[in-house]
Amino acid sequence: MGDVFTPEKRSAVMRRVKGRDTAPELKVRRLLRGAGIGYRLGGCGLPGRPDVVMKGRRVALFVHGCFWHGHDCPRGARQPRSNADYWLAKIDRNRARDGRVAAELAAAGWRVLTLWECEQKKPDWGERLLAEVRGEADAG
Repeated sequence: MGDVFTPEKRSAVMRRVKGRDTAPELKVRRLLRGAGIGYRLGGCGLPGRPDVVMKGRRVALFVHGCFWHGHDCPRGARQPRSNADYWLAKIDRNRARDGRVAAELAAAGWRVLTLWECEQKKPDWGERLLAEVRGEADAG
């Protein structure tokens, strides 16, 4: 099946996909700020440039989009219909990079947390994330 958009329209749609300050990231940052937890943006020179870094806690937090990082939820398992070979290879490269970066950070003494976009749909996502950030053993 071909693309439903013209090449010009598809290009315009893809240009609007943001790499930072996405809605899921902003929700996480509002939650952390509201809980009085300080953080930095931009990765602070760390491998993989985490979305949120808490240096004092040695926590690197990644907020991943389910489709782009190949999560095993319904949205992440969705198959692209056009240019599928390219996108499937790209998602596989993203997953491999995510694993490599997490291993590098863990080896350097960082706690690596990954929040998936779909997890924010659950009512208790905020409490669970704050418990993980604070290092509490049981979130509930």
